[in-house]
Parts: sequence; C-alpha cells; structure tokens
Amino acid sequence: MALLEPRLRQIIHCDCDCFYAAIEMRDDPALVGRPVAVGGRAETRGVIATCNYEARAFGVHSAMPTARALQRCPQLILLAPDFERYRAASRQILAIYRDYTPLVEPLSLDEAYLDVSGVERCRGSATLMAQEIRARIHAEVGITASAGIAPNKFIAKVASDWNKPDGQFVVRPEEVDAFVAALPVKKIFGVGKVTAEKLSRLGVNTCGELRAWSAAELTREFGSFGASLYRLCRGIDERPVQPDRVRKSLSVETTYTPDLRDLASCRSALLALLEDFRRRFERAQDRPPVHKAFVKVRFADFSRTTAECVSSAPDEGVWLRLLDEAHARSPLAVRLLGVGVRFAAEAADPGPAQIPLFDPAPGG
Repeated sequence: MALLEPRLRQIIHCDCDCFYAAIEMRDDPALVGRPVAVGGRAETRGVIATCNYEARAFGVHSAMPTARALQRCPQLILLAPDFERYRAASRQILAIYRDYTPLVEPLSLDEAYLDVSGVERCRGSATLMAQEIRARIHAEVGITASAGIAPNKFIAKVASDWNKPDGQFVVRPEEVDAFVAALPVKKIFGVGKVTAEKLSRLGVNTCGELRAWSAAELTREFGSFGASLYRLCRGIDERPVQPDRVRKSLSVETTYTPDLRDLASCRSALLALLEDFRRRFERAQDRPPVHKAFVKVRFADFSRTTAECVSSAPDEGVWLRLLDEAHARSPLAVRLLGVGVRFAAEAADPGPAQIPLFDPAPGG
C-alpha cells in the first residue's frame, strides 16, 4: 500500500447502522419496515442490545429493559442475538477497512477508527475513502454504515453520528474550532450523565461555555478528568489510532430471576459464575498479567457497586470476600452479579509466566 508523506492526521470513524438488527433484516427481508430489536427476553429481565429505526420511532433504544420496550412498542419483533453471524459480518467489515490502512482500531464488532493519514488511495482524500468503504460494506456485507471524517478521534466519532443512517460528515481542520464550540458538553468523550448534570449546575452546557474555565479550575472540580475536559472542549485530541488494543479486563455477569435474596444464595451463584469465568479466562489469548480481582453487584433498585482488590493470582476465596464486601453495602436483594479481573497496564510484555488462576482440570 503506497503511502504519501502525511501532513495532517486524517481519521475516519466508521459505525454500522443498527448493526445486529441490520444483519437480521438482511437475512430475513420480511423484517424490513417493521420494528425490530435484538436482545434478551422480558421474562428474564433482558435488555435491548440494538434496534432498528422503526423501533426507535416508538422510543425504544439500546440498554432499555425489554419489558419497557414492549410496553412502548407492543408490535416489536424481538430476536435473540446470533453472535456467530454478527462476528462473521464483522470479519468482512474489518477486512474492508484493512484494505485501506493497517491503522484500524476496532471499538466493537461494528465500529472502528481508521487512520488514513498519507494513504494514496482515492487521491489521498479521506472523504472519498469513507464513501468507498461505505459502498463496499453495502455491496459486500449487505448493510449500511455511517462515517465521520476529522483530524482526530474525538471529532470523527461525533461526526459519524451527524448524518445517520447511511451517511457521512466531514469536519475539516479549519472548521474544528467552531464545530466543537457548538457541541453540547455531553458529546465529550468520557462525560456521562453525572458529569453532564454537574456541568449544567455550574452553568456549562456547551463546549464553548466550558472554554471559559481554566485548566486549574476544571482540575479542582473534576480531578484528573479536568485536564481532558480542557483539551477536548477545544477540539484537541492527540490519541493515536491503536491497531493492537491491549485488553484491560475480562469478566462475566448474569442477571437472576428471581432476585437473589440473601448472601448465601449470592455466594452459591458466584461459585457457578466463576466456572463460566474460568472457561473464558482459559480461552483468552495473549492475556496480560492479572493486577486486580473484582465483583460487581446490581441490587433490586438498579443501584450498582463494585468491590475490588489488588491480586495477581486471585482464587475463589478472594472473590467470595469481595462479594461479602459488596453485598454488605445494601440491604436489598441482588438482581445481577459479575466477576472478573483487571489486567496490568504494562501488559505489552507479559514477562514471566504468572501463577495460574485455577488449578488445571484433571488430565489437562
């Protein structure tokens, strides 16, 4: 692949439209034009993974409890996810991306950043490359994708939402300042509901308004995240596209119906969950050294807590102690348990072999 001398970074953020639902409609054309969602069943307290635009017109959205989605849209066609088909489509899409640049950073099965700085294809135009990539996804995979083109990852990701579905939007270097100034602060990478509400109480609703705050003031209010706010509200994002993203954690979780009423039932459920985690851990390839163990608990009122501790080789006893700690934080029944590990940050070189987390299976 011929490369030119890059001048400014050219980043494309590609995001397939309603990915899981799009694959279902591709494979069953009778679903086209009808409200479709992929997710868990209402009776098992499932949630919506994704839905098409016909369903969104009724107010259905991802992460919504399935029961609520069916209340809003009684005619909703709910489908169980088929990850084998989704992964197969994802492999096709990634292969298309890599025809244009080796600098592809997947974010999920259907979403990725591409750094096409200096790529000679399409006369070096990132806009033309994005158009060609989207056309190939439609022709070869049978679904649509949207794209954002910008000088950095933050703005490219925001831009990819601008003309959804099946569209694209470009923010040129000279347009960055005005484009970002008008953005709501909730568009900033890392700003969730709680931070957005705090900013609103401080009289800040747009990135332009946030620029009135100094780096020191933002650090005082938001800790280390203040420095990121200071940069991003000015459209500054120097994060590179990283083709080989280091795995940061590995975990499993389960929602229980009915709720787990006491600590004893939670402990029993956790032991079963650890078996699932053990299988996933052993399948994971090139895993970095373990740094922490954690247990996640969601209570009946949907409040959540996580207990964790430093441990390079946690065992069953470690996770049970963490469960005891987390469970003691609320008197309510438990609807979800999760268990997992966080990996060391210096994971690029795993170094010496670490102590196994689990005893080898008999004969293994």
